[in-house]
Amino acid sequence: MAFLFLSLLMQASLSYQLLQVEDSRTEYPSALLEALSHSDRSIQRQAVRALGRFERAEFAAEIRPLLSSPYSELRSEAVNALGQMGVSDDFAALLETERDPSVRATLYRTIGRVAGTDEALLAAGLSEQPMEVRIAAAHGLGAFLRGQGRNVDASDETLVALRRAARDETDAVLRRLAFAALNSAGDSDMNTLESGLTDPDAQVRRLAVIASGEWIEDDPSYIVRYETFRQAATCDRARASLEDESEHVVLLAIDQLAEQGCGTQDLLRIADDGSNWRRSARAFESLSRIDADAALERLDRFVNDPRPEARAAAARVARALGNAAALSPLVADFNPRVVTAALDTSEDAVVALGSSDYGLIMRATAILGQISTPSALPALVEALDRVTGDRAATSRDPRTRLLDRIREVGSDAQSSRLEPLLDDIDPEIARLAAEILSEWSGRPVAPRNVRYDPEPIPEENVFRALDGATARVTMSGGDSFLLELFPEEAPVTVATFARLASEGYYDGLTFHRVEPNFVIQGGSPAADEYVGNGPFMRDELGLLSHDRGTVGISTRGRDTGDAQIFMNLVDNPRLDHNYTVFARVSEGIDVVDRILAGDVIESVRINRR
Repeated sequence: MAFLFLSLLMQASLSYQLLQVEDSRTEYPSALLEALSHSDRSIQRQAVRALGRFERAEFAAEIRPLLSSPYSELRSEAVNALGQMGVSDDFAALLETERDPSVRATLYRTIGRVAGTDEALLAAGLSEQPMEVRIAAAHGLGAFLRGQGRNVDASDETLVALRRAARDETDAVLRRLAFAALNSAGDSDMNTLESGLTDPDAQVRRLAVIASGEWIEDDPSYIVRYETFRQAATCDRARASLEDESEHVVLLAIDQLAEQGCGTQDLLRIADDGSNWRRSARAFESLSRIDADAALERLDRFVNDPRPEARAAAARVARALGNAAALSPLVADFNPRVVTAALDTSEDAVVALGSSDYGLIMRATAILGQISTPSALPALVEALDRVTGDRAATSRDPRTRLLDRIREVGSDAQSSRLEPLLDDIDPEIARLAAEILSEWSGRPVAPRNVRYDPEPIPEENVFRALDGATARVTMSGGDSFLLELFPEEAPVTVATFARLASEGYYDGLTFHRVEPNFVIQGGSPAADEYVGNGPFMRDELGLLSHDRGTVGISTRGRDTGDAQIFMNLVDNPRLDHNYTVFARVSEGIDVVDRILAGDVIESVRINRR
């Protein structure tokens, strides 16, 4: 018994070492390559999955032998790893001999996202047994028809197979995927659309509405009501939707009152009603698009509103109407989000470069990029030095934009200010600095740092303690929802999220981005997409799909997660294999559905089993 316990400890230690190598993204991961032939298939599985996350095709030859492993989980991981590397193997030949449904499912999902896809092969998979294989074939067809940069037209045979699946299959997930693929193909078969509009699954009805543009009266799901109103709004429908139980639908109705030219009466009433600031601010902005005078009469009230969101609305209206007098106090507002919305001139943009707020710097550099402003060069260089001095790996966005502007108006005289960036902790910044210096000097300059080194992963016992863990997210109004965490699929992501939650990082932050029928996103100290927690987190991509209720990590590209989280409000298969899935809402999805932009996270508490 003691020998068995020691063996288990050694095995766990090896697993931890492999996790360290995976997270390091080292140039030559010899430990992972050696582990591909380990006697323990759980170690082999971990190694092949890790190599897939490196996304480097040169390791494909080492992975291919596992395609003939006697263990289905290893064959499945090997197929997915090759797909993540972008390697086109002879997957058709594998389908001829593979009998395990889980591996066949992975094959179909992989075939759809690599070059050289055989459309007919994917369509044939829609007739297979069992259901998981047909679902995977629909996943693959959806990826194929979305194109990933390829222009493709679905064959008649494919369309017929997808229509049958969308109308006749008993599994709602398969019907959704089939409808999504048909929408990507631009199909408008009336029989299929009519079936979809009356489907018992809300997401299928939503997809049918997108394709048909049809109005569905009084659908029980806000997902469908929102979509049907977005596709087929009228003035009568907009007025009726002002009484909808979903605030998302009400806010969209306020927008549509202006878009549909429904007059000002309702907008005036809502804008002047101070009982719901979100509706009032939304109505005020809608009013400005159709009655500038009426909006100007109300501008001062919103300029002086205590809520920064309302003042930001005033800033957007003042900019649109060219009201410089109203913009003046807003540009000097204490809240960076208000200043960002108010910023309008190159003079103010230069001043804003002195801010420490990344979103405001992004807005300022965007304004300066519209016209050449050589006089802004000193402020641009000083801002770059200051942001670089933050030593924040997550400052890539503002520094990239600052370098772009410096490149446009600078010269070799600023080379000494950029040369230190060749050693920057962010290899993308080092690469861009080298590119600019090469351009200025007329000679090749190479970055001195070409890879990003993350912080060490947590101790091994941290990962063990997260097995079976959940997270309770409580909103400021008292409602809460529960997250089931996936430490097996995304161990470092889960460990980072759990650590930050335990430290109170998320407490008091907001969901700053709410896109109904897509995602909600939050966890930024600046309430925007530019600021999160550093250093960057590695992607941990796998076979989990971005289904409704799953939780992912926001990024700026590969391996740039900053602990901002997003939750899928509908199935979003186009996000698969590009964003880490580390959790799922297991309780309280209705609470998530009600979250609005600016809603505050009171706490995130980790419950360890």
